[in-house]
Amino acid sequence: MKIAVYGQSFTKETTQKAFDIILNGLNRAKLDVYVESKFLKHLNVETQNGVVLKKFNILDKSFDLLVSIGGDGTILRAITYVRDLGIPIVGINTGRLGFLATIQTEEIEAALSQLFNGNYKVSERSLLSVETHPINEDVTETNFALNEIAVSRKNTTSMITVETHLNDEYLTSYWADGLILSTPTGSTGYSLSCGGPVITPEAKNFVLTPIAPHNLSARPLVIPDNTKVTLKIDGREDRFLMSLDSRIVTLANTTRVIIKKADFVIKMVELLDETFLNTLRKKLLWGEDRRN
Repeated sequence: MKIAVYGQSFTKETTQKAFDIILNGLNRAKLDVYVESKFLKHLNVETQNGVVLKKFNILDKSFDLLVSIGGDGTILRAITYVRDLGIPIVGINTGRLGFLATIQTEEIEAALSQLFNGNYKVSERSLLSVETHPINEDVTETNFALNEIAVSRKNTTSMITVETHLNDEYLTSYWADGLILSTPTGSTGYSLSCGGPVITPEAKNFVLTPIAPHNLSARPLVIPDNTKVTLKIDGREDRFLMSLDSRIVTLANTTRVIIKKADFVIKMVELLDETFLNTLRKKLLWGEDRRN
């Protein structure tokens, strides 16, 4: 079994502890382990318990699993390595909230045991893909997002106008700081903070959520995930920002943005005793009110 290990930093004590536990567990199981090269550079070590650490720069279909150490943001970075290879991702949470990275550091050893015994399930998560006209090379290289694609103002305090079409039919022009198109996975992220609904991962929907709209009648809109969304931006500045999860590009206002459901999914490994509803209750503290 060939395992990839990925992380973004090695500054937190919790990250170091999690890495040591994971690597020891994988080595005891005599698995073929590779650590992402930039992460390995942060580790500042060449060996672990006398074993020379292997590294990777890109992934291929020979890998069976990717272990992500960090928070949900780390997983969003990890998918740029996984892409459409179908490699399942295990999320170890050394961050804060953790809707995707749900395994805590103290649970790693038990979780590895369950993984080795096949006691887990795989959740398939939809993604968004985007194309721009005219073509932007930065977008073409990595044109997908697991959480959301958002357009927003740049270098101005003035709002922008986001002309929005669904399947080539005019919907409205949002006068706002921006607009978010979120997947069910991303519904607990940026969209939620802007007043969007929580959507269960298996739902076949996306949600359009305006960012601080001037018209208070502009509400989040849930749409089928087979909808083509076309955006045209106008504003006082001649450029705007587009974010794909945590990746940001600057585009000219003459750019037309077309967003669709991606033709591949990301596979998230979930332990059998962990469910989305359970995670939702814990992370959003539902039921913590003493009156409940």
